[in-house]
Amino acid sequence: MATNYEPADPLAEGIIPTAKQAFSDLFKWKQRVVVTNRLGETHTEWQMPAPLRNPFSLMAQLSARDWIYFFVGWFAWTADAFDFHALSIQTVKLSKYYDVSKTAVTTAITLTLLLRSVGAAVFGLLGDRFGRKWPMVANLLVLGALQIATIYATTFQEFLAVRSLFGLFMGGVYGNAVAMALENCPTEARGFMSGVLQQGYSFGYVLASIASLGAGDAPDSWKTVFWVATGLSIGAGLLRCFFPESQQFKEAKLSNKHITASDFWTETKDMLAKEWRMCIYCIILMSWFNYYSHTSQDSYTTFCLVQKELDNAAATRASILMKTGAVVGGTIIGYLSQWAGRRRAIIVAALISGLLIPAWILVEGERALSVTGFFMQFFVQGAWGVIPIHLSELSPPAYRSTFPGITYQLGNAISSPSAQIVNAISESNFIRGRSGDLVEAYGPTMGVATAIIVIGIIVTTAFGPEKRGREFEGGPIGANIHRDAEKAVDSASIEEKSTAIEEKETKA
Repeated sequence: MATNYEPADPLAEGIIPTAKQAFSDLFKWKQRVVVTNRLGETHTEWQMPAPLRNPFSLMAQLSARDWIYFFVGWFAWTADAFDFHALSIQTVKLSKYYDVSKTAVTTAITLTLLLRSVGAAVFGLLGDRFGRKWPMVANLLVLGALQIATIYATTFQEFLAVRSLFGLFMGGVYGNAVAMALENCPTEARGFMSGVLQQGYSFGYVLASIASLGAGDAPDSWKTVFWVATGLSIGAGLLRCFFPESQQFKEAKLSNKHITASDFWTETKDMLAKEWRMCIYCIILMSWFNYYSHTSQDSYTTFCLVQKELDNAAATRASILMKTGAVVGGTIIGYLSQWAGRRRAIIVAALISGLLIPAWILVEGERALSVTGFFMQFFVQGAWGVIPIHLSELSPPAYRSTFPGITYQLGNAISSPSAQIVNAISESNFIRGRSGDLVEAYGPTMGVATAIIVIGIIVTTAFGPEKRGREFEGGPIGANIHRDAEKAVDSASIEEKSTAIEEKETKA
């Protein structure tokens, strides 16, 4: 950002004043920024956003070490997404295999999303206390083992039990992957790299769809896709073993060697007491966003198969092109958010996706569905592309692994019934299909639900905070907030005394 000094009113305190200030700031191009000097003194000023940089020059700012950290975090997130979508895109196959309704199959999605929040809390705290590396490794290896257990589940009850346990371990990947990938990126590159990182989720969907297309449409072909998911999860875990711990975590750890579990939990309670408003806001935001993605994508293949009456290959190809749009949109809009602002990027992308809903659900045929699906997910995941860096910037500095993971996964837990709700309503209501026969009303259900969600996202984001460009370096980790503050004051005092002594000696 430009550095011309222009004083601004301090950040408002209280929920209503903060919301009013945030909404007002949305219409000012300059950003209200709290600046802290090395002595801990703060003031608020207006700053112009930095000019939009060439994305290739932004990528060039990352060193080889930064790219390694980013790639491993991205690959872990991609494997995590593949694991999840291996189920959601094969709802019809699984309903035939276990001889249950499609709504019953989506119960597994609900249980997975519901228990991810528990895994996010446990492994996020472990990541902030012991580092990003080994909690992520354990997560991914166990996920691979649970994919194998899913394949050998002989009854639907066993299938649901394994998927519940799967959700517990799946929840721990996101927070550590985001922290590992982004906290090593230069500040100016984070908006763009956030978009690239988030699209690991969409790319995992594309890979799962390709695997499903290659496996065929036999009822038991779903197992082939789960074997591929097993290989990706275990491969990502083994890959992480070969690379060192995050540099930021190691440096902070070296400067604060004595961290006890008691200290960590005490500081966690202090963080929740101080940041509870931010926690609640981010959970609400993530609830809307998770409803947004799961409602618009989890049942899309089923929508193409059942309502639009496409065959398995055509429906899968339409799904692949849909999520290709997500990969492109998330990267581009995440990049633009560094200049336009996180909240503006989210609001504009969500608004355009809302306007596209009629074209998305009313067209017929593989080609038209592929095109409208591409542009719909371009803007849905375009808004999502801002989320990793937006959450990281809103996070308390000591909990940049825990905070994004917990808020994201609690949002997932709240939105966990989304696919089940869509399927239950659709299977209970019927419209005339292309052939003239009555078909389950997936399109109207998804369209109305997505429109409501878009309004919720726009309102929540417009009245919420933004800390674009926040520095990640030099902050405390885990249970060291008070200790770091004391050290900062002590260091400043020592430096001031040393300077005064040197001045006296010079005068003498």
